[in-house]
Formats: sequence, structure tokens, C-alpha cells
Amino acid sequence: MLQNFGFTQYESQVYEVMSASDHALDAATVVKFSHVPKSKVYEVLQRLVEKGLILTSFHEKKKLYTALPIEMTIKKLTAEFEDHIEQLRNHKSEIPDADERVWTLKNNHSIHVLMENLIEKSAREILLTGWNDELAPFVDLLERKQAEGIHVELLSVGSIHTGELTPHILVPDEKHGGLERHKLLIIDGKEVLFAGMEADQFQGVHTFSKPLVKFFTEFFYHDVALLEITKKHHETLQQDDAITSILMKLRY
Repeated sequence: MLQNFGFTQYESQVYEVMSASDHALDAATVVKFSHVPKSKVYEVLQRLVEKGLILTSFHEKKKLYTALPIEMTIKKLTAEFEDHIEQLRNHKSEIPDADERVWTLKNNHSIHVLMENLIEKSAREILLTGWNDELAPFVDLLERKQAEGIHVELLSVGSIHTGELTPHILVPDEKHGGLERHKLLIIDGKEVLFAGMEADQFQGVHTFSKPLVKFFTEFFYHDVALLEITKKHHETLQQDDAITSILMKLRY
């Protein structure tokens, strides 16, 4: 009978036996009259206990079960049904914002304008890396955003005058073969613009894709961490030709 209320067949069979008995029953008796397999009955009984339809007690070290009276069960199920109706009435469904599209953009001027627009609209955090001459035009805007309480983290390839900002500075080594011009901007942990050189022109990608935003955020902090570690232990690392050779191949 409880199947009409979303309970399983076994739960319904056990409850019917329990409600038909004037006395508390042990599990063996429930198995005998409900025809629920012994291997399943304890699991079913426990589920009914958790749903509040069965009470438990112990007598002479034996666990006994008794059902909630039918009228009380009806009141319980009615109250729960009305709660579910109210929750459904007040629930507002929304399609999750999951824009996984990746947009491509060519032309350095267009990329610059988009970067400026993204920085301007940032509300929480700006992560930016690139070559010093490419970053310099954004310094005043970045300073203003930082003054507004936005967290700004900047990694510059080459020295750059940044006023109140405290950038991470990578001074390129002439042996540093992995360095290529690039720009990476991550806004509020949810939007990313990455641009690299192809055929002597910047080409960029812009996306809200969560996996890509996460990847590029880790990419940014990888560069920052590697830069700071290299600077702190420069002399030690330079004494190891193998490590130096590897470092000179990295993009950071």
C-alpha cells in the first residue's frame, strides 16, 4: 500500500505486516510474514526507521519493531506531501550559466580593447601576465582598480613602472629559448583572454569555459611560483646545468 506514496515494494510489504500486528515483532517474524528475503529485511527495517514509520525497542537482548499507527502515518505523509508542495511552489528553476564556447580574436588593437574592457568591468580579481611594453598601457587602469579594492596580480616579462602595484618581474635571460610574446588575462576567476603570436600577429581566445578558466589560472600561478622560486634560489639553480637547461626551455 505504501508504494503509492513512493516507497519500495519491500518497504510496503514490511509495513503492512507491522501495521497488521498488535504486538512488536522481531526481524525473523517480519521475514516469515512479509516474504521479504532475510538478506534484505534489516536494510528495509532500517530505512523505515529512518523515515519515521517504525519504532524500535529491545526486549531480552532482542531488537523489536512496531509500526506507527495508520492514522499517525497518514498525518505524517500528508504533512510531508504539503511541505513538498510548498517547496515546489517556492522553487525557482534556472538554467545554469555554463557557456563553454571559445571565441577567437585577431588583431592586436582588438585584443587590447577587449582586455581594457574586461579589466574595467572586473569586480573581484585581475590576474594579468605579458611583456612589459604590452602591459604598460594598462598600468593606470590597474592602479585604479586596485584602489577600488580589486585584487590585482601582475607578472611582467621585463621591467615595468607600476606605481602602487607590486608586480612579479621576469628579466629574460639571453639563453631563455622558451619565451614568446603572450598576454593572459583572467577576470574574477570566471573569464579568460589568452593571446599568443602566430605569423607575427597576436591571435587570442576568449572564454567563460570553467575548465579552461581553471587551467589558465593554474597556468598563471605556475608561472608566478616558478619565477619566485627561481629568483630566490638563482645561484643554486645556476650551478646545476641540467636544471638551468630545463628552466631556459620554459615559457614563463
